[in-house]
Amino acid sequence: MDISTLLQSVPLLVMLAKSVLPAAVGMGMGAGQWLASLPPCRGFSFEAATYLVCEADPRHYSIELFWKDPAGNLYRSLHNLRSAEQAAGRTMLFGMNAGMYHPDLAPVGLYVERGRQISSAKTGPGTGNFSMQPNGIFYLSDGKAGVRATKDYLKQSPRADYATQSGPMLVIDGKLHPKFQADSASRKIRDGVGVRADGVAVFAISNDVVTFHEFARLFRDALGCPNALFLDGSISSLYAPAIGRNDDFWNLGPMIGVFRK
Repeated sequence: MDISTLLQSVPLLVMLAKSVLPAAVGMGMGAGQWLASLPPCRGFSFEAATYLVCEADPRHYSIELFWKDPAGNLYRSLHNLRSAEQAAGRTMLFGMNAGMYHPDLAPVGLYVERGRQISSAKTGPGTGNFSMQPNGIFYLSDGKAGVRATKDYLKQSPRADYATQSGPMLVIDGKLHPKFQADSASRKIRDGVGVRADGVAVFAISNDVVTFHEFARLFRDALGCPNALFLDGSISSLYAPAIGRNDDFWNLGPMIGVFRK
């Protein structure tokens, strides 16, 4: 998407462009640099629901997974994670829960952190959303983000720096998950992640209760993600101080933290 199309499609960016972009260009900053400097999260409306959407281009942002601190203590909350990273001199731009976990907060399925595999992929049958096949994996490898169905990922596993398995897949190669029903009565707050064709990771959390079908259409039809993965529902959490979102759920398992490079 070029800058003119993007500015036409996002009113907030239009307003910012009129007031900020000329000065940025005057200082020698290109449109891409200017976009990379903006807060990564914004409100977003699609059909009858509203969402918060956060975008992170791996070329400009460091997208990382966290579960335990260097001393082996569980972070448990986005606030604890933010505080720990702040103490280390890093500012977390936004954070989100990174998938499902066991009662002891250990990740369910594949989990890779800083290149080290902590738990292996789960491929067998089971109950609940995680086991609604196909499920999938969100990963960072060699500076690039990806979402792939678990079986496809395992056929040719990349050397992942970070990876988390969850389920179900929302969008698979441009198609909605085959088990989603447009008339489903199951409505919940949901969050997930997709990756656009240009490599930008897109995170979304619903403000309103939505069906899987609606949430998947958001990623495919509105956010332009050919592949997207459901992260979780009941504990969906977002920390995004630039837009005033500070969820304070506790006893979370793995989390995603995003920082400017």
